Amino acid sequence: MTDNARARKLADRIQVVVAETLDRRIKDPRLGFVTITDARVTGDLREATVFYTVYGDDEERAASAAALESAKGVLRSEVGRQTGVRFTPTLAFVPDALPDNARTIEDLLDKARAKDAEVREVSTGKTYAGDADPYRKPDDEGYEEDPAEVTGAEAADAAGAAGRAGGDDDTDDTDGAAAK
Repeated sequence: MTDNARARKLADRIQVVVAETLDRRIKDPRLGFVTITDARVTGDLREATVFYTVYGDDEERAASAAALESAKGVLRSEVGRQTGVRFTPTLAFVPDALPDNARTIEDLLDKARAKDAEVREVSTGKTYAGDADPYRKPDDEGYEEDPAEVTGAEAADAAGAAGRAGGDDDTDDTDGAAAK
């Protein structure tokens, strides 16, 4: 088996060779505005998948796909000639889904922007149900710490400090067992 770096290098070279050959040598009228976006080669360097996009409608995409399939032999021989590998990989052309995915994401972002604008419009001129900051702070006027609001940790600290100050409270079993 070959290493992945060699497969990546070959894939990059195949992408360039196919794009240049489509631009210079293939004169099929069905071939529209095709852009080669990516190429991937299997680990054994026997098969190459070439991803492409076509600018235009569905009819132009179908015509360009048929033109690529008919030019596959010429493209493969050109790839073999320019790469110099022992076995020229077979080529498979796959339409790239990236533009469609990008269009879907843009539509979702537009919907989110519209919802944000709607919420912003509804909230304009509105006030909070209570104060803007409902939490009391020690710096506020009239703030007094309520003993009922003392947390459990503060109460345990206070009880522990009283027990240490008052002497032995027989909570330690080892001292009581030694004294008996």
